[in-house]
Amino acid sequence: MNEENILHTIGSIADQIPLDVYAVGGFVRDRILNDSVKDIDFVVVGDGPKFARLVHKKLETSNLVIFEKYQTAMLKLHDFHLEFVSARSEYYTENSRKPNVKKTDLLTDLSRRDFTINAIALGVNKFNYGEMIDPFRGQEDIKRKLIRTPLDPLETFKDDPLRIMRAIRFASKLNFKIEPSVFKALEKMVPRLEIISQERITDELLKILMSPKPSIGLHLLDKAGILELIFPEISSLKGVDERKGYHHKDVFEHTLKVVDNIAGVTDKIELRLVALVHDIAKPATKRFVEGTGWTFHGHDEIGARMIEPVFRRLKLPKAMIRYAQKLTRLHLRPINLSNEEVTDSAIRRLAVQAGESLEDLLALCRADITSANPERVKRHQSRFDYVFERLLEVEEKDKLRAFQSPLRGDEIIELCNISPGPVVGILKKMIEDAILDDEIANEHDAARDFLLKIKDDVLEKNKNKLR
Repeated sequence: MNEENILHTIGSIADQIPLDVYAVGGFVRDRILNDSVKDIDFVVVGDGPKFARLVHKKLETSNLVIFEKYQTAMLKLHDFHLEFVSARSEYYTENSRKPNVKKTDLLTDLSRRDFTINAIALGVNKFNYGEMIDPFRGQEDIKRKLIRTPLDPLETFKDDPLRIMRAIRFASKLNFKIEPSVFKALEKMVPRLEIISQERITDELLKILMSPKPSIGLHLLDKAGILELIFPEISSLKGVDERKGYHHKDVFEHTLKVVDNIAGVTDKIELRLVALVHDIAKPATKRFVEGTGWTFHGHDEIGARMIEPVFRRLKLPKAMIRYAQKLTRLHLRPINLSNEEVTDSAIRRLAVQAGESLEDLLALCRADITSANPERVKRHQSRFDYVFERLLEVEEKDKLRAFQSPLRGDEIIELCNISPGPVVGILKKMIEDAILDDEIANEHDAARDFLLKIKDDVLEKNKNKLR
């Protein structure tokens, strides 16, 4: 079933009652833009949840969910997610995060929507099928690539402050301009974001990062003063210091280029987010060294440590924290390897540390080459290509993704006649290091022989740790 079949089917059910029903919002906007979507919102001039129950019964759909308080219902039909809402108006009290809702007519419903491009309705009943109801000239704004509000923008943003970020998200996603008076109102209402939950703000930030060119939205967040409020660690990357003829590039602008570069090769939100934070510790590690210039020693390790509290504040999941820490900690390693003779040992260590994230790490490192000098970029890419080939070659040969010592902890305990404790970990790491340094083969017997050779010295040096 395609979207046209669904529109006809919903319209047919509405005609049987009879009830006026319209497709609205993002579905209509994207239809005008010739983008195919699987989410369709319908406005019901009447009882939206009651109509959704009827659709559910007639079409035997699954997953009907109803929110009576907000006059909203959702269900799934084949590959499509449908939402039915009573034509409504809503308003927020000064410090409320949740709207007060009441039923109304179609025109009022469209007027309370965020932007004119989302305030277009499409008739699905037999008498008006395919007719566009566009009281605020949304179709014209789509052609002009312009973000405007149906009503006074100050009221629009006051009613729902999250629309401040949504305006920027749509500008970034669609590459539209925000109408100047709307942007001024947006800037004025930024403090209202404080009443919005962190989860909703983070969701909008991630959607901005999923834009084809995220730097558009990130620049707008910065211009409006939002970035300083919701992500000060990124805002603090701005600026260039110059001393004794030495200057460093603007880390903020560099970071946005890296994000755009990575967006050009992957839709993986975790990797786009790492691109945003990989240099997060540069302001804290910036030092001027006579005769050398500006340095940022340790920004990879310190950045990895900064990520956990920052991501927890943003309410991001633990798995994303661990992933971002790993790639931030390792993001200089492939580049550094490209500047020296690449040994199998160095390659093995990087492959083991990166594990399943190896391809993502390599993609991040490629994106991190942002010089304005084409020859320099070409030179860096050439060296990096060699490292990349060596990584794949050694990784394929040694099967290092799931690397671990061939000797398990319990066998080490038995062979050394010791109790569980930190010395077991020391011995296990020495075995792993010997394998990675190509001193012994990655085989059980070789690892066992190596353990028997070193165990007495290790146990003697660490006897205070034995129980």
